[in-house]
Amino acid sequence: MRKLTMMTAAAALMAASTSVKAEDVEVLHWWTSGGEAAALNVLKEDLEGQGIGWQDMPVAGGGGSQAMTVLRARVTSGNPPTAVQMLGFDILDWAKEGALADLNIQAGLEGWDEVVPEALQQFAKHDGKWVSAPVNVHSTNWVWANKAVLDELGIAVPTNWDEFVAALEKVKASGKTAIAHGGQPWQDATVFDAVAMSTGGPDFYKKAFIELDEETLGSDTMKETFDRMGVIRSYVDDNFSGRDWNLATAMVINGDAAFQMMGDWAKGEFLNAGKKPDADFLCFRFPGTQDQVTFNADQFAMFAQGKEVGKEQAALATAILSPSFQSAFNVVKGSVPARTDVSNEAFDACGKKGMADLKAAADSGNLYGSMAHGHANPAAIKNAMYDVITAHFNGEYDSATAVDELVTAVQINK
Repeated sequence: MRKLTMMTAAAALMAASTSVKAEDVEVLHWWTSGGEAAALNVLKEDLEGQGIGWQDMPVAGGGGSQAMTVLRARVTSGNPPTAVQMLGFDILDWAKEGALADLNIQAGLEGWDEVVPEALQQFAKHDGKWVSAPVNVHSTNWVWANKAVLDELGIAVPTNWDEFVAALEKVKASGKTAIAHGGQPWQDATVFDAVAMSTGGPDFYKKAFIELDEETLGSDTMKETFDRMGVIRSYVDDNFSGRDWNLATAMVINGDAAFQMMGDWAKGEFLNAGKKPDADFLCFRFPGTQDQVTFNADQFAMFAQGKEVGKEQAALATAILSPSFQSAFNVVKGSVPARTDVSNEAFDACGKKGMADLKAAADSGNLYGSMAHGHANPAAIKNAMYDVITAHFNGEYDSATAVDELVTAVQINK
């Protein structure tokens, strides 16, 4: 019978972790932008306070595909890092290979099952065992806007597709870039995620990207989604190819562009630049998706280093799931806590909205794993979809061809 309270157990585990001099934690991640680095420092400082060193292993490139390539090489050579930032199905794939440590002792002592939403647990647990520690919940169907640009042009926050296109046209006519975008496959797919949800609604999104229903994938609604992506492309500047997401965010921060469609990690860039929500920038759901939240969740998977979890891994997992860290980290990162019992007091207007939106979407059945960020279908299918979406965005396919290619891509990789 468990006699310790959650707080007492956490304190006991922390004491145990720090009573023995732990080795450094080597952490592979892709948090390399200014805002992301600032958020990561919260975790580094937490561990340093316990006498645990931090060996940084950053791999630039949001979305983690490059990081997974580096990881595979490390694991193949028999030298995996202590912990690795991962998303969704990537975690489950490594767990199925038996590569991840069992965190059930930490989870049981600290009551993770009671405070982490079930939607996240689906990716943090395998065969009943916790194998990763969720850091946050990001939602991906956000639009970020420069308030001064919108005010100058008399543009109100658009609430549907037609209003959004009218706003884009007004910005373009002013000589500014309407949409700041980085031409990388994961960024193209992030926009596609939101456009698909807006175009077809949640049932369409679920059938197409989670259930992989071929009739839905090949439907007229999917063609309309690609048509709308073509409209988006017409409002992107000519130099978008290969641009990192944070450089696109900087275009909005500096007033060179009006809008960016990006997950809420973009907010960290605005905050890092000293900007304030509702005063300098606006955050709102992609028009037509006001009631839905598409999400991903950054987690740190712990790689097995023997029969038991290492002391430094236990300390890292405990630090990540502590309420104080969950608040401090996510305030800086732009995301919301992975725990449901964290106060929103320290969060700004966008953070409070994000927490409220997440709760409402979860309660109403409108919380969906993001296809673009590995929370709707396995990596092979996601990457095949990336190829089609990017080829269409770059003009290699017309919309009808893109629909056919999408169906074929799923058939081959299913």
